Amino acid sequence: MSTSTRAKQSAEGFSTNPLFNNRKLKLGTFSTNLGGGCAISTVEGTLKVSWPNTLELGQMADDMEFEALVPVGRWKGFGGETNFNGPGFECFSWAAGMAGATKYSSVFATSHVPTIHPCLAAKQAGTVDHISNGRFALNIVCGWHKSEIEMFGVPMLDHDVRYDMAEEWLDVVKLMWGAEGEFDYEGKFYKVDKGFMEPKPLQQPFPPIMNAGGSDRGRHFTAKNCDVAFVHFASHELEACRAQVERYHKLAREEYNREIQVWTFAYVVQGDTEKDARDFYKHYVHEKGDWVAATNLCNTMGINSQAVPKEALAMLKEHFIAGWGGYPLIGTADQIVEGLQTLAKTGVNGTLLSWPRYAEGMHRFQAETMPLVIQAGLR
Repeated sequence: MSTSTRAKQSAEGFSTNPLFNNRKLKLGTFSTNLGGGCAISTVEGTLKVSWPNTLELGQMADDMEFEALVPVGRWKGFGGETNFNGPGFECFSWAAGMAGATKYSSVFATSHVPTIHPCLAAKQAGTVDHISNGRFALNIVCGWHKSEIEMFGVPMLDHDVRYDMAEEWLDVVKLMWGAEGEFDYEGKFYKVDKGFMEPKPLQQPFPPIMNAGGSDRGRHFTAKNCDVAFVHFASHELEACRAQVERYHKLAREEYNREIQVWTFAYVVQGDTEKDARDFYKHYVHEKGDWVAATNLCNTMGINSQAVPKEALAMLKEHFIAGWGGYPLIGTADQIVEGLQTLAKTGVNGTLLSWPRYAEGMHRFQAETMPLVIQAGLR
């Protein structure tokens, strides 16, 4: 599927994959395959890992016609009282099960490049694309959690080299998806003799690909190779967010002659009143937050007091606890919708959502907020 074809599908709202529909703001869920979801908190009601729990969230999102179900690839947690994101389901297996249990949403698998051979990843992805009737999407992660990568007996490569490896990895995946008959491939990181894959994915020439490249090298990788850029907003100011989104589009258009989608993520804290919502935020973040796990996460990512001022680091940890550092949507149902409207004004095509009490929060969103989202013209 060429870039022009994908752009045409997006404009016409035509595709087996809802990522290419023409809604003003697409929605998805984030990290429903892992313990805690996106909230690093000991508060009662955070997501516990079981298939019935994750299935409930997937089917609820599917009922609301969310465009994306995105799992987080995680092999080890971050310690602390919660061992945040330690327990969890492997992403391709999760995607296969979710694909068979849903009808509308695009089902992602998140794959760490160093932990799985591209021939295997391509075959698994193609299988899930058939199970889902053409709704699969692949989120590529180069790997940043050192102890996870070393768990597989491979070294943690330098940052830019990881993206060099990802380029080859994706080359092999796309050959598996698109080459007729057998193919040979030899690069710096991979050598494939007489590679072969049948049946091909239903989405041709390949399913959609996402990456969260935030560095200069990462942004170029995404703009060149991917259909969706997943961004973490460096600021919550509208104009700064808008500029960040536009920079990604400009890079893709001017450097690679491509059109890509830009998505972000947000956490939802809804109450009967704004005070109710902010009181609960204070409770699950400041009173029940697992600050040890949040500190471990920051240290793993190389974010520490030597690199970031003390006050800024404390605020960053707070947002990690609240919802993996996402964009805050806090208040009444009307205020949540206003926040989603603001996100739409940044130019993003979509946002993944999470809730601290995942099931409880999603049920409330479905009953009270989703009708207002539709009424506001976002869907």
